[in-house]
Order: sequence, then C-alpha cells, then structure tokens
Amino acid sequence: MSKRKGLSVEEKRTRMMDFFYEKKDFFQLKELEKLCQKEKGITSMSVKDILTSLVDDGMVDTDKIGTSVYFWAFPGKARQKSQKRLNDLTSKHNELAAKKQKLVELIEGESKGKEPCEERDRVLELLAQKTKRRDEMKEELQAFKENDPEVIESVRKDTAVAHEAANRWTDNIFCIKSWIKNKFGFDTSTIDKQFGIPEDLDYLD
Repeated sequence: MSKRKGLSVEEKRTRMMDFFYEKKDFFQLKELEKLCQKEKGITSMSVKDILTSLVDDGMVDTDKIGTSVYFWAFPGKARQKSQKRLNDLTSKHNELAAKKQKLVELIEGESKGKEPCEERDRVLELLAQKTKRRDEMKEELQAFKENDPEVIESVRKDTAVAHEAANRWTDNIFCIKSWIKNKFGFDTSTIDKQFGIPEDLDYLD
C-alpha cells in the first residue's frame, strides 16, 4: 500500500485560512496546533511555520493581550485585500494598454510609405494578438468583480492569473522597446520619454 502524500505548504495555508474564516474567532498558538490538526489535517509541528507565513503576508492578524498572543482572520479583510489587489492590477493593465497603443501608432507611422517586410509584419501581427489579449483581460477583470465575495479562494487564484498577465504585458513593452531600438536606432531614454514609460517600469512582485 502506497504511503499517503502529505499536504503541500500552499494546501496547509489554504486550509488554515479556511479554518479562520469558518470559526470567525480568536485563537492562541496552542489552540491552533490542536484544532488545525484535528479539523484540517495540518500537523501540529507545522502549524507555527504556516501561521507565521500567513502573518508575514498580512493574511492573518495577531496581537498581544496581556501575556497571551492571539491570532485571527475574518473574510471581510480578505475581500478588501483582494479588491485592492484587483484594482491595482486593473490600473496597471490600463496603463500598459495605453503605452502599447502609443507603440502601435509609432510603428504604423514608421511603416507608412514603406514596402512591407517580414519582420515588420511579424511585429504588427504580434501587437494585434496583444490587443486581443487586452480585451480578454478586460472580460476577466470584470468577471473578478462579479464573483461572489464569499468565494475567497477563487478570487485568490484569479488574482494570481491577472498578476501573471500584467507581467506578460510588461514583458511585451520591453520586447517592443528592444525592437524599436534595434530597428530605428532610438536609444532607450528617448523611447521612454516619447511614450511616457517610467524608468522604473518593472515586473510585479
């Protein structure tokens, strides 16, 4: 008979958050070690490490009352945090979409009156694909807003997808900047200034 596979760190984190949302109460570490093992299958020895990671990520609150330290997490805070993250991603998406449109206009302007070339056609096709993906992202973001606020785990996963999409858009900006630099001889600072691209543009953490 094969040995039963233990829970991953992410599964333990998810189960512990489920525990807090279900109980809607305050707990000390010893209580959590006992109850999480009994009700969620999280070994008591790993409870402290999982709890610490959730506190560090701002998902679980903690405070010392007298000589005792208590921990808690309520669904309302998770919804607020997810909504803020969603708003940040929406803003980032809109910003990148505007910059992409400026790059499209630049390439179309440079292409006007020139004979078609394979490389230029490839880039324009790529930009068309990204435009389509931008519209799909708008629909995905709208779907996030319409989700049942109680489905916290679903929001968490959808936010991660939007996070990755925003990073892909950032990567597209870098790729197109590189293409313009190599094709037309513009330096990076000129491209950034022309299209209002911040010098500290980077991937989301």
